[in-house]
Order: sequence, then C-alpha cells, then structure tokens
Amino acid sequence: MASLKASMVALLLVLVGCSAPRYPPIALVPKVDLPRFMGDWYVIANIPTFIEKGAHNAVETYRLAEDGSIPTTFTFRADGFEGPVKRYQPRGFVLDQESKAVWGILTPDYSQTVVGREARDYVWIMARTPEIPEADYQRILTFLAEQRYDVGKIQKVPQRWVARGKG
Repeated sequence: MASLKASMVALLLVLVGCSAPRYPPIALVPKVDLPRFMGDWYVIANIPTFIEKGAHNAVETYRLAEDGSIPTTFTFRADGFEGPVKRYQPRGFVLDQESKAVWGILTPDYSQTVVGREARDYVWIMARTPEIPEADYQRILTFLAEQRYDVGKIQKVPQRWVARGKG
C-alpha cells in the first residue's frame, strides 16, 4: 500500500497520467517556487484513492531534499478523529526542471493549491490551514468542473484540530 501512495505522490508532483490523456491539458501555473511550496498542506477535499477513504485530519507534508527529490509524509486518522494514525512516507521527484513541477492552481501567497492528474481520476484540494472560506472552495470546484473533473466525486476531508499538533 505504501508503494501505491509513493507512486501516487510521484504522479501528483508531475500531474501526468501514464496513459494518453483523454482530456485537454489541465490549466497550470507557469512556475512553482519549490522551497516556498514545502511544508504542511491540509487536505481540504479530494477524489480519494482507496487508502484515503475515511481519512480524517489528513495532512500532506513536503520537504525538499538536497538531491532535489521531495520526501513526503502523508498522515491521517482512519475512519474518524479518534481512529488510528496512518502514515505513508513516499518520495516524489520533479520531472519538469524548467518550471520545477507541473501543478494545478496555486494562490499567489501559496495558501491554497489543487493537485490533480490529467486522467481526472484523482484530485486534492489543499491549504495551509485546516479550513478555507466557502467562497474559495466553490471557486476551486468551478475551476475543477471547467477542467472536466466530475466534481460530484469530490469529498470534503473532515478536519478538526484542538491544538497546533497534528493528529
């Protein structure tokens, strides 16, 4: 299961499916400042992979390694806020060295992002905070619908934090 998540994160970082795209290319930002992108991202909503179903307090943490790879820690509680902590630690790789990655939309202040795949089978709406304004969420859903995602499959990820620690 961890190797599947590792594969998913590698695909997340490049947003390119293995098969020929059935859709037009996803709208992208021209460049990502990787050091600024690193750190914690709360998963606000997603079309979940099978390991993410039932996830609560999901957080994706990126770190830029000296070799240019991106060690990632994906942590969540399974099936409830009191459920067992699940942790996956895949390593991503940036394949597009000119733009540093191919990402979805990213707010100019690096507070919100969308990570998806050309196949439109998975998508992650993430933010630096556990919640985003409803207007922002609706704007992102509109963007994803324009990108031909089935927004009916997108599920909010329950987030409830009582202290600054994760878990």
